[in-house]
Amino acid sequence: MAYDWTPKKFFSLQQEVWKAKVIQTAVELDLFTVLTRQSHLTVNQLTSELKTDLRATGMLISALASLELLEIDEEKIKLSESAKRYLSKDSSDYFGYIILHQSDILPNWTKLTEAVKTGSPPLTQENKPQDLKVADLAPEETIRNFLLGMFNVAVQQACIVAEALDLKKARRLLDLGGGPGAYSAYFCAKNPHLTAVVFDQPGSEKIATSVLEKLNVHHRVSFMGGDFLTSHLPEGFDALWLSQVLHGENPNDAALLVKRGFSTLNQGAIAAIQEFVLDNDRQGPEGPALFALNMLVQTKGGRVYTLAEIEDMLKEAGAVEIRELKATLPPGTRIILGQKP
Repeated sequence: MAYDWTPKKFFSLQQEVWKAKVIQTAVELDLFTVLTRQSHLTVNQLTSELKTDLRATGMLISALASLELLEIDEEKIKLSESAKRYLSKDSSDYFGYIILHQSDILPNWTKLTEAVKTGSPPLTQENKPQDLKVADLAPEETIRNFLLGMFNVAVQQACIVAEALDLKKARRLLDLGGGPGAYSAYFCAKNPHLTAVVFDQPGSEKIATSVLEKLNVHHRVSFMGGDFLTSHLPEGFDALWLSQVLHGENPNDAALLVKRGFSTLNQGAIAAIQEFVLDNDRQGPEGPALFALNMLVQTKGGRVYTLAEIEDMLKEAGAVEIRELKATLPPGTRIILGQKP
């Protein structure tokens, strides 16, 4: 992307933040679900349902209308089809959890200047325990938003990855740090002979179970709780899936995680690492470069790694035939493969 920066463009940046916060606020209020269940409410009626302020709610409705998520016809509010599909909890395509997660992390982004000065996220600057991850300090609702938000994102591409990743010879897969298990679910759906173990923090189990039951693969996907850096890992797997986990760890722990995961594999097994990946010169792409700052304000030592760094982690773990999987992925996302000799 070529940028032609002008004063007007610099000034308009703030409006993009405002737009995001308008949508986050509406999702936090569950406004779209209310309007799905009770169509054609007036602003007065909606205010009563949401228990909000009339003047402020009117302003919010105007902003949402300007974003074409709803419209007002003869004082009745009507949702757009996109809002019904993606922002109402009554929809099977509900995408609101990732929006809630984005709202949860926004306060830390406002402290980016502090983080750049100190090299530490805001949580660790408030005399919080230094050896705990953000998730350990977050309230239950925040963790739920994070896990289901990751599921929101994963299901958008899991079917594409399942088509591209050859698991025909695999019988057992370890989904290390797999959260609610979206990728395991799609891998098993694509490969009827496959079973999977999702290994993640114990708090993920309840959410993972409910999601897997909805996708009807719970009988072939099991869950194990623990710390993937210190807990004993099961062994005897034909494939390792490590998706969007390394960026939450410092370089030493990221390398250790790859090595620990790789040690669980049988001879000839495949390891697949999906990550936001920086170019080796660290000048892009834009998505991974921005996400690296997200790790700065959210984690103690997380960062986004270059392709060369991930390849080196696989080599140090003992992998051979290191290559990149060709698949249609979001910009800046790559899947690197390695085989156990």
